[in-house]
Amino acid sequence: MQDKTINNALLALRKQIIRGKLDGLAHVEAFLVMRGVDMPAVLPAKRRDVARRGHMRRWVIEALKDGPQPFSAIVQHVASRRPEISLEAVRSRVGQCLWKMKKANLVAQDFGPDGCLWQANVGG
Repeated sequence: MQDKTINNALLALRKQIIRGKLDGLAHVEAFLVMRGVDMPAVLPAKRRDVARRGHMRRWVIEALKDGPQPFSAIVQHVASRRPEISLEAVRSRVGQCLWKMKKANLVAQDFGPDGCLWQANVGG
């Protein structure tokens, strides 16, 4: 086995131990020190809460199928489908999605006596 392969395997093992808060970190780091390998900082794991492409848009359209809705009702509809995401994050994502959909002429804002309501564009 090449030295580079062994070093990369030890670095990958170190990353797993740190991210998983497992035992054995001292041993792996000792091997790396013996081999003269620099140990870079270990970044947090990538987010896994990302919805598949198009899901947010589909959920927003679902929320609007019964007619114009306030922003809060759309947020609650999406939040019920993604309970693992914080309400603050859902608000942000729904807001971004609505503005992108408005730009694409898929939804419109209606400012009436009940406040701001979002509605699906029938012809959009």
